Amino acid sequence: MPGSPRGLYRRILLLHRALPAALRALGDRYVKEEFRKHKAAGPAQAQRFLREWENYAALIQQQINEDKQNLRKKTVYGIQLTEEKLNDFRDEQIGQLKELMDEATKPVKKITISKDSKHKN
Repeated sequence: MPGSPRGLYRRILLLHRALPAALRALGDRYVKEEFRKHKAAGPAQAQRFLREWENYAALIQQQINEDKQNLRKKTVYGIQLTEEKLNDFRDEQIGQLKELMDEATKPVKKITISKDSKHKN
């Protein structure tokens, strides 16, 4: 497997810099949590973990490049998970996906500051 886990981690965080701010924050938080959780993974699990993150990094790199070249009408990052892929997930992972989906689809809150507001001490 090319590169080190730390190098892959850094590469992903660098790729996330090209994402919209909300996606970047969500993605960075998720990557950090997942890499932290898998520090003590066994060799087989670690290999699969790193392979999946390599695939993710390659996909995001491709989508960023396509977006920069305006090859897509609408910018969408990531992929639709197949039923086969979802069946490979543990219950805990399905829960994490649900949390990510909920977080990613939250309506954006807008804060407006009126010029008339007075700051009170």
